[in-house]
Amino acid sequence: MSRKLVECVPNISEGRDAAKIKQVTEAIAAVPGVRLLDVDPGADTNRTVITFLGEPEAVLEGAFRCIAEAAKVIDMRQQHGAHPRMGATDVVPFVPVEGLSMEDCAELARRLGARVARELAIPVYLYGAAASRPERRNLAEVRKGEYEGLEKKLQDPRWQPDFVAPYNASAGATIIGAREFLVAYNVTLNSADKGHATDIAFELREKGRVARRGDVQPYYQAGELIFYAEGSFPCGNCDFTGATFQATVDHCASAHGYDLLDLMRMNDADPANPVGQKVRRRGTFSHCKAIGWYVDTYRRAQISVNLTDYQQTAPHTVLEEARRLAAQRGLVVTGSEIVGLVPFQCLLASGRHYLKAMGKSTGVPMADILQTAVYSMGLGDVAPFEVENKVLGLPTYAPKALVAMPIFAFTDEVSRDTPAPGGGSIAALAGSLGAALASMVANLAQGGPDADKDAKLIALAEQAQVLKDRLLVAVDADTNAFNAFMDARRLPEATPEQKAARQAAMQAGLKVAIEVPLDTARTSLAALELAGEAARLGKVASITDAAVGAQMAYAGVRGGVWNVVINLKDITDPDYVAEMQAQCSDLLTEAGDKLAQVTAYVDQKLLDRLNKAKK
Repeated sequence: MSRKLVECVPNISEGRDAAKIKQVTEAIAAVPGVRLLDVDPGADTNRTVITFLGEPEAVLEGAFRCIAEAAKVIDMRQQHGAHPRMGATDVVPFVPVEGLSMEDCAELARRLGARVARELAIPVYLYGAAASRPERRNLAEVRKGEYEGLEKKLQDPRWQPDFVAPYNASAGATIIGAREFLVAYNVTLNSADKGHATDIAFELREKGRVARRGDVQPYYQAGELIFYAEGSFPCGNCDFTGATFQATVDHCASAHGYDLLDLMRMNDADPANPVGQKVRRRGTFSHCKAIGWYVDTYRRAQISVNLTDYQQTAPHTVLEEARRLAAQRGLVVTGSEIVGLVPFQCLLASGRHYLKAMGKSTGVPMADILQTAVYSMGLGDVAPFEVENKVLGLPTYAPKALVAMPIFAFTDEVSRDTPAPGGGSIAALAGSLGAALASMVANLAQGGPDADKDAKLIALAEQAQVLKDRLLVAVDADTNAFNAFMDARRLPEATPEQKAARQAAMQAGLKVAIEVPLDTARTSLAALELAGEAARLGKVASITDAAVGAQMAYAGVRGGVWNVVINLKDITDPDYVAEMQAQCSDLLTEAGDKLAQVTAYVDQKLLDRLNKAKK
């Protein structure tokens, strides 16, 4: 059965008092099964973003203890900061990570909300996927009026909490919900003027700003406001003016790709009565919320961005547009920062974007791609950015993994009088080195004048990196599979039942011990093919590197097959044995043919080069 993992990202309204923040995070961390991932305080925003992960019930308990502890140590009557907020624990989103649906997370939000209102006497609003009505899906709408307007809001029948409790001036209210992963991303300017950041934020965010005409360069707010009037319905994003409101609605949809009615509702404007209302201009990016603020700690203004779907609107896309808009205004973006955590795939996509923009290969190690993103986006501008601590889902090896050892230590480990690690692990390592050399040769040749050839080289390098990483995992997988078989051999066999159970476990363990090296052989064959292609596409100066890569990959195939065959003698299923023998025979024949082709090609190229040098 697959595990169920949920992430929770409570935002508490305290970013200055380290002792109070510690008290809250310790309450969360004390829950068995909860893993505290990140604590990101901000003094100027007076807010701390906490990220933790675990099984649903553990995370639910951790979220409750967070709200309870924050209510003890934070008094909202004394709290002030740059970030909008409504309560001591302002917002608590649940984010599905593995094995859960969004509705599962919404149900967690409802259960937590009911308990918080009942046991802590704190009013709770639901938002996002847990919202009780459409107008409450948007967090900004629920939080409108903030803490200062909360007491009045609670008296409005339209804004009764989803879980009612008496107004508590010290704790305020808490907003609980479920959402996709949100990337909290700040872009820093070389200016201390909050207005500079706000002006750019309004251009970036989906809900945009009020429209103006006239003198709108370089600062848009310098222009004159425009309004809808009878017979005159201007478009906020271009010079079009419709004779009817519907004509302008149709124009916005066809020319700019947005729903004007939705845009007006997003800005609290009534689309049913447009006459006399301000015209709205849609911002550049969907799934993007942004405001401007000044951060005294950095002595600079920032564009504070929330990306609610980073696959639709990526951080690097927003950053590049912010850089363009800043330059128009005589400003400079000095860097950016991730608040909390960022998904691995999100930062990887940014790194690949910048490598492509440089004309560099994306078929390089994952760590290099991530570091490219860090440098290109200036993620270390105002605070250190440590990839291993800030990236969620980062593929890593266990500290005691064979592949995490220094080469000399791994070699020593192989040489000891223990059966594992042995030939299967070495075969996988050989295959991974073959793939690595194929990538190297392709990358060395990339960057030439032939665009089609360049694209083939980059694709080759990318494929080789995938095979390299897969075979590195197999180094440990082979040893683990052998150890599992040995564990089965140690099972008791005093009774007929125990003997049968032991025999079944040994047969299952043997099949795993066969399947792992069989996959090594298959993957190494693919690496051998790439090494041959690299020899033909790469530079002649690197051709021997490709040849060595082919030899190493062949060793991975040959070694993998040998480790399959040696385990077949103890398999009691004759059909399984016959099938494995047939597959191994096919793999060896194909690998031998391909190695012969690569060897002949390389040897001929070297001979031609030698003969040419003699003339």
